[in-house]
Amino acid sequence: MVKIDIISGFLGAGKTTLIKKLLKEAFEGEQVVLIENEFGEIGIDGGFLKDAGIEIREMNSGCICCSLVGDFGASLKEVVEKYHPDRILIEPSGVGKLSDVIKAVQGVEEDVDIQLNSYTTVVDAKKCKMYMRNFGEFFDNQVQYAGAIIMSRTDIVDEKKAMESMELLRSINEKAAIITTPIEKLDGKKILEVMEHPVSLADELLKEEHEHHHHHDHDDECGCGHDHDHEHHHHDHDDECGCGHDHDHEHHHDHDEECGCGHHHDHHHHHADEVFTSWGRETIKKFTREGLEKMLESLSASEEYGVILRAKGMLPAEDGTWIYFDMVPEETEIREGSPEYTGRLCVIGSKLNEEKLAKLFGVA
Repeated sequence: MVKIDIISGFLGAGKTTLIKKLLKEAFEGEQVVLIENEFGEIGIDGGFLKDAGIEIREMNSGCICCSLVGDFGASLKEVVEKYHPDRILIEPSGVGKLSDVIKAVQGVEEDVDIQLNSYTTVVDAKKCKMYMRNFGEFFDNQVQYAGAIIMSRTDIVDEKKAMESMELLRSINEKAAIITTPIEKLDGKKILEVMEHPVSLADELLKEEHEHHHHHDHDDECGCGHDHDHEHHHHDHDDECGCGHDHDHEHHHDHDEECGCGHHHDHHHHHADEVFTSWGRETIKKFTREGLEKMLESLSASEEYGVILRAKGMLPAEDGTWIYFDMVPEETEIREGSPEYTGRLCVIGSKLNEEKLAKLFGVA
């Protein structure tokens, strides 16, 4: 029996950090396969995890829930037969819905010798409120269905903000265990112990959704073939928009009907592919750290390039090294990394201005 662990989380929440820690401290001696479902034209995360010696099977064609339901079982079966792992980690797209990923796994449990072991969501304590307001449908789903929730960046937010984030998470999921201690202070085995004892409403919710399916008007069904019997939440947009910045109210954004995705919400449900877009490039252009820092500052500073949720990449530097970068609103990490076969960068968000992005990075 192969254990399946789903590690969900909104873009940039810290899933990769958690996976690396679990590999080192909790899964030592186990044969582990990671199935990544990266949202974006160009797969980047595989490069970040390669050093951990883990098998990467990248799926860059959108969300598991949107485009991989059909062949998800085949992919899992292939992984089980080829690698005979003890455990498979599934890292869904940061903008996917956890409920759809859980259902996809449950849908093939009879055909493949697997067992859904845990379903965990990583939440950035700094951005919890902003993401909930602007992308509630996707963000809320990941929290609602989690067996355990790991709050990241609790070490760099003040106690009041961390408490506020925890209360927001509790308002969506009353029962899940919430890890608030910074994960670097916890042993990986302890984290896994919490993850493996899910106390969420996921099973109950999935059962309810299955029952609703029999009474569903199929005119409302979307392309993924799932039944979506929940209303979209109208969010309070009084002081934050999808770019993660506070805006002076002179902007007079009409937020009653529109959220950061730029779509009107008089319908029930969205696909990640409808709301979020990605722009990516492979490039041989050489960058400097200082130049890249300025480019990323420009991305954060305004909505000129769209509502940016994440930018990441691996690029050759002028001095012969390689620069790895990862940016979420108001936070950027730039470091040296090992050489890749070519330079790659990817920007994810909504209402992206691809022409301006290409010009900014000089890859037009």
